[in-house]
Amino acid sequence: MDSSEFRKRGTEMVEYICQYLETIEERRVTPSVEPGYLRSLIPSEAPFKPEPWEQVMDDVENKIMPGVTHWQHPHFHAYFPAGNSFPSILGDMLGDAIGCIGFSWAASPACTELETIVLDWLGKAIGLPDDFLALKEGSKGGGVIQTSASECVLVSMLAARAQAIKHLKQQHPFVEETQLLSKLIGYCSKEAHSCVEKAAMISFVKLRILEPDEKSSLRGDTLTKAMEEDESKGLIPFFVSTTLGTTGACGFDALEEIGVALQKFPNVWLHVDAAYAGNSFICPELKYLLKGIEYADSFNTNSNKWLMTNFDCSLLWVRDRIRLTSALVVDPLYLKHGYSDAAIDYRHWGVPLSRRFRSLKLWFVLRNYGISGLQEYIRHHIRLAKKFEQLVLKDKRFEVTNEVKLGLVCFRLKGSDRMNEKLLSIINASGKLHMVPASVNDQYIIRFCVVAQNSTDDDIEYAWETITDFATELLEKEQDDEFVEITEDLRKKHTLAQKRSFFVRMVSDPKIYNPAINKAGTPRISMEVTSPTKDGIPVTVQSPPHESSWISWPLAFLFNSTDDGSSGKNDVMLRFRHLDVKMGSSRRNSATGNSSPSPDGENGILSLKSPKKSPQLMRKRGTSPNMRANGNSS
Repeated sequence: MDSSEFRKRGTEMVEYICQYLETIEERRVTPSVEPGYLRSLIPSEAPFKPEPWEQVMDDVENKIMPGVTHWQHPHFHAYFPAGNSFPSILGDMLGDAIGCIGFSWAASPACTELETIVLDWLGKAIGLPDDFLALKEGSKGGGVIQTSASECVLVSMLAARAQAIKHLKQQHPFVEETQLLSKLIGYCSKEAHSCVEKAAMISFVKLRILEPDEKSSLRGDTLTKAMEEDESKGLIPFFVSTTLGTTGACGFDALEEIGVALQKFPNVWLHVDAAYAGNSFICPELKYLLKGIEYADSFNTNSNKWLMTNFDCSLLWVRDRIRLTSALVVDPLYLKHGYSDAAIDYRHWGVPLSRRFRSLKLWFVLRNYGISGLQEYIRHHIRLAKKFEQLVLKDKRFEVTNEVKLGLVCFRLKGSDRMNEKLLSIINASGKLHMVPASVNDQYIIRFCVVAQNSTDDDIEYAWETITDFATELLEKEQDDEFVEITEDLRKKHTLAQKRSFFVRMVSDPKIYNPAINKAGTPRISMEVTSPTKDGIPVTVQSPPHESSWISWPLAFLFNSTDDGSSGKNDVMLRFRHLDVKMGSSRRNSATGNSSPSPDGENGILSLKSPKKSPQLMRKRGTSPNMRANGNSS
């Protein structure tokens, strides 16, 4: 493809993109395909000879698009927004054409300097303290573009770890760093993003996950108590990750309370993850949500979520860039240059060496829309979320479960988690809408986020109409099923009553009595219950008629039979992460040495009453609901 054909194909591609976005509403929100669908449509090996461009684009429409989830669709309400705009697309296009790898100032001065300037622009618009701005006189801080919020959290934790080890090494110069590392412990809320836990895994440090309040907010006293407890056990707090705008319910940790509490722990690094909500702080009326930022050591937000900038463009600011770069500096001779002391080299600010010219697209967006245009966009999304909240509140069958401050509304049918799970499942299966669930305050909730750039009031009304239609259908079906179940129970009781009545008449009325029955012998009542045969041999279990079996869910795996039917002990060692299980003794099993928790869940043990399901059945079906709930509690 030469420049002449590129002009032609480029024009065609721009037209294709415009048509796609203008007609996206005509497509199904989520694809109706099964895993592996594409394998049978595309050859198993790359073509040896070049293929016509027309054929490539035909395959895009006929093979790729059927498997695409359309995140820019006006009826896509899952997760958070995936930023997108024409200026951003053009910025990426130009950056890709320039094709520089901006790992240092010398590698491409404009790539480095534009990133520094644009991050200062946005830092000021958000309301970050001057200490976070690279070009402010006397500041040691600055901003950098990372791939994702996960990377922002990781490099912040690595910097905090390096700082903590350095401080401890000064106090204990003869202690091995690995031993010091084993003492470090970080903290976050149960509602924090999973990337905090992953960062702790990569950093080889302990992480304590704390319970937030009923508004999904981590409080200062909760953190202080945990840190003091850990210090008394010989552990060393070194890092706290707070969240402004949690993924589950867009909750806000009490940043100011936490910042004040950490004044007692001067060597602890305070990070603020505001991946979604941080973008909204460009609006003056929302800056109150940033209260306490003056205590933070680092702050991140994703412009590729709510600032109309395409992925990837995650923004991280630090108060002291030397503390960040000292943890990540690797400086071989072939990367050094004559201006190293006077310029920023962003290769020291993150994990990758190679860096794209990502600041171009953010610069294009900021200049094309201006701060005022981005404020209008964010306010529009918040207004639409408030509209959806009011529609939910008007329907007495539903409830709103979060405090709606930005563009996310969490709601549920009043009733069981199972009912809400069914509702979301049938909505998503229809392809008319797409939403995702979350577990907040141990409740299954449905998240509705305003996502599309050009969402309208009509889109919100369509979404609510779709939800209520499916809810009405589901509730009617549930009522019908309940009626059928009640009718079946009554029929069984009526049949049993008839049999009992006939038996009484049979043994008391000579006209009905049949001596042949007596000749067959009266069946002996046994306490043994015969199960279906296994390998032709019936298996019997002695079971008292009025006693139910109670078992704690971890033991359901330990009591499983082996594949050959024997009851030998399983050789596989099981590890239940984030769970400390204590077993209480039971009168039934005390004679055999087995133990089981009480039905009432004594000693803080969650028990599963299962009079009908055998351990083998549980193994076939997978992990029990209780295990899933507890396994994801952190």
